[in-house]
Amino acid sequence: MVAQKSTRSATPDPSDKRLGKLQRKRKQFTLTAGLILGVLVLGIILFSNDIIDLSSRRVAAQTFLTSRDPFEPRYEIADNIALSPKEEVEEDEPGSQTPEETVEPPEPAVMASIPTQANLIQYEENAPILYYAQSGDSIGILAVRFGVETSEITSTAPLPTEGFIPEGQLLLIPSRLQQTSSKLKLFPDSEVVNSPSSIGFDTNAFVQQAGGYLAGYSEAVYAYGTLSGADIIDKVAQEFAIHPRLLLALLEYQSGWVYGGPPATDFELHYPLDIKLEKVGLYHQLVSAAGVIESGYYGWREGTVATAEFKDGWKLRLAAELNCGSVGLMQFFASLSTFEEWSNVLYGETGFLAIYNQMFGDPWMIAQQHEPLFTPDVLQPELILPFQPGIVWSFTVGPHAAWGAADVRAALDFAPPSAEVGCHTNWSWITSAGAGLVVRSSDGTVVVDMDGDGFEQTGWNIIYLHVGTVNRVPVGTWLEAGDKIGHPSCEGGISTGTHLHIARKYNGEWVPAEGPLAFVMSGWKSKASSDFLEGWLVRGEEVRTASIFGAPISHISR
Repeated sequence: MVAQKSTRSATPDPSDKRLGKLQRKRKQFTLTAGLILGVLVLGIILFSNDIIDLSSRRVAAQTFLTSRDPFEPRYEIADNIALSPKEEVEEDEPGSQTPEETVEPPEPAVMASIPTQANLIQYEENAPILYYAQSGDSIGILAVRFGVETSEITSTAPLPTEGFIPEGQLLLIPSRLQQTSSKLKLFPDSEVVNSPSSIGFDTNAFVQQAGGYLAGYSEAVYAYGTLSGADIIDKVAQEFAIHPRLLLALLEYQSGWVYGGPPATDFELHYPLDIKLEKVGLYHQLVSAAGVIESGYYGWREGTVATAEFKDGWKLRLAAELNCGSVGLMQFFASLSTFEEWSNVLYGETGFLAIYNQMFGDPWMIAQQHEPLFTPDVLQPELILPFQPGIVWSFTVGPHAAWGAADVRAALDFAPPSAEVGCHTNWSWITSAGAGLVVRSSDGTVVVDMDGDGFEQTGWNIIYLHVGTVNRVPVGTWLEAGDKIGHPSCEGGISTGTHLHIARKYNGEWVPAEGPLAFVMSGWKSKASSDFLEGWLVRGEEVRTASIFGAPISHISR
């Protein structure tokens, strides 16, 4: 007899089924929790040892639109914002050291409020940068901006070892930078310097038509008497070679003086550009602003500036593709702002550029009529030393600031023969280094316009400073090379001794004494030193070394 199988064993019990599922879920949960916990522990270990860094300083992406139009800015869009720590501009000279500084990134809430165009970018490693040369570019300066050797910059067309690279020439440059500012060009060069675009602009008529507080403003300016607001704008524009429209736009953006009513507080009256100085008033505010802007502008031109420093000490490496005009503005607003404020001023919809457009129109459209300011075929006219033959002068100061606080090494100093030190009357003659028309002769300054059109904003101009009032050549005089201009003195600006300060401008822009258009007189070519006030004049194997004491190594004649 065969025993029957139990029907109970063939039919699954529902309670057993539920129990099995519950056990499997518990196992899966335990396994998942363990895996997550392990990943977290590993991540904490790696992060604490700086093996990985999830901060915003390491994350930056870029998407940009390129254009061959030199006046059409290039745009970049980044998903994340990061402020780089203080970086070295270039490799230190042997024996020099740079102290390390720690900079914290902006808070997340701050980063979320910054306009997209202000985002920093990250260069792709191992991918060469395609760069189109801009007006005034030279091979050595580009190497500094991109942090490479000159030999590493290549092109399909020949590259000049001296002088300017043709605008628009395509260069291939190794990618060595990490994070930088946006590449977006903000402002053209010709609207920063007092270029040909300012010819015909009537500052007083514009101010009066605007009808704001500036229209009725006047101020006593030391040694110049009482000047109107418009006169002060024009004086600073002329002396510093900075555009009057830019000064007006800065004043309107910072204080509302051009279109608005009287200042509400004494602080706004004394410091309309929000620059805190010992000396009060519009003139000193504009002089200070011009100095900061031009120091950035020409520092970029000469390769001595590569970062923007904010008022709280943060430093930001500037994108190598920027132009001088953009860097000048970046430097000015960085000196007054935090990173967040700076980003909104320069990239925000209601920032400085919007105000400029409302006042004067699109600066890039204006620039198309006047740029480039420099072309590869520009050469310095032949010049001679600015004193009479056979008279021995001293070469006292090498390439240094052309005017006031504007840090552009465009000027050279010479002192006449004398047994006295300090400021005294000297009857030696300053003579014209080249032919041209005298377009300015006042306050210790003589300006000779070499193209003879009567405008300092065009072509080559030679500026002679500290020319005494007695026997000074009048405006309207045509000079030939070697003709008498006046006597050296301490007039005009700050001077501790009788001497001549001489500099050059081209199309309204100061021209550095060393570089693609080096200062050359009677065959003597100027060379700059890294040490303040030092430098050399070189002609073949002859060398003259600058000496503020007039040492024999500085003696020179023609």
